[in-house]
Amino acid sequence: MSDAPGLVQFLTALGEMAHGASAPSISPVWQRELLFARDPPQVTCTHREYDEVEDPKGTIIPLDGMAHKSFFFGPAEMAALRRFVPSHLKKCSTFEVLTACLWRCRSIALKPDPEEEMRIICIVNARGKFNLPLPTGYYGNGFAFPVAISSARDLSKKPLGHALELVMKAKSDVNEEYMKSIADLMVIKNRPHFAVVRAFVVSDVTHAGFDVVDFGWGKAAYGGPAKGGVGVIPGVASFYIPSVNHKGESGIVVPICLPNGAMEIFVQELDNMLGQDTNSQGLEEHKLLVHSRL
Repeated sequence: MSDAPGLVQFLTALGEMAHGASAPSISPVWQRELLFARDPPQVTCTHREYDEVEDPKGTIIPLDGMAHKSFFFGPAEMAALRRFVPSHLKKCSTFEVLTACLWRCRSIALKPDPEEEMRIICIVNARGKFNLPLPTGYYGNGFAFPVAISSARDLSKKPLGHALELVMKAKSDVNEEYMKSIADLMVIKNRPHFAVVRAFVVSDVTHAGFDVVDFGWGKAAYGGPAKGGVGVIPGVASFYIPSVNHKGESGIVVPICLPNGAMEIFVQELDNMLGQDTNSQGLEEHKLLVHSRL
């Protein structure tokens, strides 16, 4: 019913009322008609995130034998990853570098056939961008699912710049016309689900504001998703969550869910890129700190 900004708006309103307010500071706005399809609907952009992808080899991640780990990316980790960024892509964002890295490591860990298509779906917030008329107080969904696609061979064999360029291109495709085209596609194809076969979905909630919601008990020790891989298809989605490690450094926590064997390979690949023994040690301390506060 709502995206992350909408959910934070709702939780903030509850917090304000818990403090005695008679009404929320930002009134909720319904106005779902703002994202209605055009008349007649016309798909004008390419939306491969809604491809009908067959899975004859059963590559969707199984329900059992799953491992959950969280990984912290602070200034040192991001500096290590940026060593692999080619000069013509130096203006890339932290989100783009991190996404390209995780997509590559995850694809290698799952050991797909070299010619199989691997997908990375980036949830892109469309609020306050271009001319999408979503007013303050709108708490519905206002985002897109652009996808980047590469063969497993290219992801594993080519430098990180290959994945990074694809991620940057997918994000840049989202504009006003893209959003209108999605609304039209929803009508024409009867609200299809995005393709999950060999897909990895990432969502950045570092600026969502979950951590500032106050129900009267003080500042939250933690705010955000509880784990990665949630949803109908486990292991497909991960979130980028703001966090502080045991050294007091601000960074991003990414919960990952993979089959046990794949997780071991994922950790090894990630450590190779970071140039360190283990990235998850600091996260174990972070989780103990959060749990002690709760």
